Amino acid sequence: MTTETEPSAGLGLVHPDAPFSRVCALTELAADEPGAGRYRGVIDNIWTIGPKVHGGTMVAGSAAAAARWLRTVEPDRAGMAPLSGSTDFLGAPEPGEVFYEVTIRKVGRQICLVDVMLIQRGRPLVRTAFTFGHLDGPDRPPLYSPEHTDLPVEPPADAIGYEPGSSMGRIVHVARGMDTFLDREWAPFIDGEHGEPRLRMWLRPRSADQADPEISSHIAMMAADMCPPVPTNLGYFGWSPTVQMTTYLRRRPAPGWLRIIATTHEVGGGMFDSDQIVVDSTGALVAQSRQLALLPSPKR
Repeated sequence: MTTETEPSAGLGLVHPDAPFSRVCALTELAADEPGAGRYRGVIDNIWTIGPKVHGGTMVAGSAAAAARWLRTVEPDRAGMAPLSGSTDFLGAPEPGEVFYEVTIRKVGRQICLVDVMLIQRGRPLVRTAFTFGHLDGPDRPPLYSPEHTDLPVEPPADAIGYEPGSSMGRIVHVARGMDTFLDREWAPFIDGEHGEPRLRMWLRPRSADQADPEISSHIAMMAADMCPPVPTNLGYFGWSPTVQMTTYLRRRPAPGWLRIIATTHEVGGGMFDSDQIVVDSTGALVAQSRQLALLPSPKR
């Protein structure tokens, strides 16, 4: 027997084995413009950092809307997936009801371009331009791919959990929807110390979420924005507004733990960049992101 829990948004029920599926569950609505798609969705409060919705989750929900409308309008392109998404955050949505407006910009045999605007309470808040194409898979193995053997497939015993009430779980609530751990070796800020601006972590979706190939692909895109801002290891804490983020989906992940590695090229005086890669349980690269963000104030 399964049970369901009700989110505080009060807009429906979250299934414990497939909580992320609800982010991607969309209701089609009448569009405001001819040729455009419009969907209603719900992002529950478990997909938040502090009071606001996690950025990668909004990219994933927007990708689901883009894929749904592309399949509707161009059924011959149903085998395509969102290879990349270029996202601008115009505002910070709160958990609850959201709307997606979808416009197809180009349809081709190899590449399709789809724009999505996430709207809440009448305000456009997140804009993502997606490029759809064909993912790499077992029939197209990589010609070159570095191995990440220094990061165990599963979190070790000393990994830092995100369970509710923990130092991380009080701010980042996604551990209520998937298993989440931070690598202690690369996170000296946990002990009040400074170190290299880099972070590593593990994430494992719930069973039904990772069993669905499309949902697991959207989770991989979401995971590419999961690490805390890398300047935390330099003593800079707090909100780091994203200037722009680009997310890549390379292939569908295998079931099991996802490993996430965040590094930087430079932490500047007012901005920093962050590269994150997502590796699945087989060691395959499944997603990446690169973003430019504003530096928060240093901890006093």
